[in-house]
Amino acid sequence: MNILIADDERVIREGIMRTIKHLYPKYEVYVAERAEDAVRLMEEQHIHIVLTDILMPGMSGLEFMKITRRRFPYVKWVVISAHSEFAYAQEAVRLGARDYLLKPIGKSKLQEIIGNLTEEIQQDSDLSRQGERLRASLRFLREGVFQRLASGLDIGNLDLSPFIADYSSYYLVMVQLEPGEGGVRLEHFIVENVLSELVERHGRGFVVSYDRRSLLGLITLEEHARIGQFQAEVQEHLSHYLKIPFQLLYSGLSHDFSSVPQVVKRMREASASQAFELEPVKGSGEKAVEVALHYIREHYAEDLSLERMASVVFLNPAYFSQLFKQKTGQGYKEYVTSLRLEQAKLLLLNPKLKLAEIAERVGYQDMKHFTQMFRKRTGLTPTEYRQQANINIQLSKGTPPQ
Repeated sequence: MNILIADDERVIREGIMRTIKHLYPKYEVYVAERAEDAVRLMEEQHIHIVLTDILMPGMSGLEFMKITRRRFPYVKWVVISAHSEFAYAQEAVRLGARDYLLKPIGKSKLQEIIGNLTEEIQQDSDLSRQGERLRASLRFLREGVFQRLASGLDIGNLDLSPFIADYSSYYLVMVQLEPGEGGVRLEHFIVENVLSELVERHGRGFVVSYDRRSLLGLITLEEHARIGQFQAEVQEHLSHYLKIPFQLLYSGLSHDFSSVPQVVKRMREASASQAFELEPVKGSGEKAVEVALHYIREHYAEDLSLERMASVVFLNPAYFSQLFKQKTGQGYKEYVTSLRLEQAKLLLLNPKLKLAEIAERVGYQDMKHFTQMFRKRTGLTPTEYRQQANINIQLSKGTPPQ
């Protein structure tokens, strides 16, 4: 049994891994800090169960589920979160999660869930698994042949007449990705899954990987479907999920399958003459800031530089900074500083806590820097604030200060 734990908090993912390894020594347990790492592991290993956090750098656990469930339909999902909001649980169940756990996760609850899912997996009939493997093999063969055809390569003596009959009229759509520093592996996976889902929603067809940074889709529309609606949804969904520049190119309606290589060649030539664009969809900015605010409140004691926070939501730092101020009315650095110092004020009310410990708890490793920031914001040093707060508390209780 192979289990994957996707959580950006090292203490959480390693704690869950140790518990599972102790309960089930023969199980293989893999861990991932980011969705990109989780996707790689799911492609390389035969994962049976995934436990995923709601909030991870770049992509939420729910979005991670959504883009992978088509490729891995028999994976059992468990969502873990520090939030007890009903909306999270409701969406997780809608996407197929078998359970929704709140941190910290107890050993007995984890054992119960893993045990139940193990039984379900073992009860899945061998026939069903063999049938799914056969369907997957046929699909990969069909798509591999089409990829060679689209590239103008020889396909030998393969008879394409049944294939051509299924797609007597079709449109082609090409997505070109602009590689960033980390490549396009996760984005490539996102496009393949999102575009495949939209093709199935509007008609029938498939999506193939044309090369490392390009994907090619073929769609035959249902009788009452409109190509304009399909194109609009592709633009909207990819703009929402992708945080790197990309191009979308479409062919006209075609009836001749032999013309596919020429059409693809013209699309590639058109791509070379166009600029890549990154167009945020209405509402995606609000979501990015919402995820950022949740993340800041949970991780304010850690490194929260603008660059790190921008990477968490897959946005350019300059754009994220502008977006954050527009949505919250505060600059990013100002917001983080205010949150940290408000937390420091609360901790200063506890006389048992040392100043250095308080500074570290709110994200300041340098005591001198903490004191400077606190004084700049309040007009008092942390010691002076603590003394004044102590006087105020005593007065409020009716006890004269000593």
